[in-house]
Amino acid sequence: MKTFGVDITSTDIVDTLTFFDSWDDRYKYIIDLGKELPPMNASDHVDENLIRGCQSKVWLSSESREGRLFFNVDSDAFIVKGLLAIVLAAYNGKTPAEIRAFDINGFFESIDLMRHLSTTRGSGLQAMVARIQMLAA
Repeated sequence: MKTFGVDITSTDIVDTLTFFDSWDDRYKYIIDLGKELPPMNASDHVDENLIRGCQSKVWLSSESREGRLFFNVDSDAFIVKGLLAIVLAAYNGKTPAEIRAFDINGFFESIDLMRHLSTTRGSGLQAMVARIQMLAA
């Protein structure tokens, strides 16, 4: 299984999403990305891993290995799992300094993402990013 952030990078996401002409195709690709996420252990589906501010249920756990942060994520919504995959492509396997330095808003702008999400999905996405950035602080 490929690792987001290592084998599938933010550059890969930009290249693939900009290849599609329609947002219907982009949404399908985002949902397919979510299907590629490794399954989260049931033991990680706990309140302390829930991200508040998301319309759907979203869990995020992290571990540090050799100075790099690795995240495990899950959601009860297919599109949200895809959005989590996009976030992991940017952040997973990076050092805390790399996470803090990464221009996530510029990344989202480069794929025109926020304009195509509902307000609540966009807020949830920002809550996911905020949690990861807090863990990297």
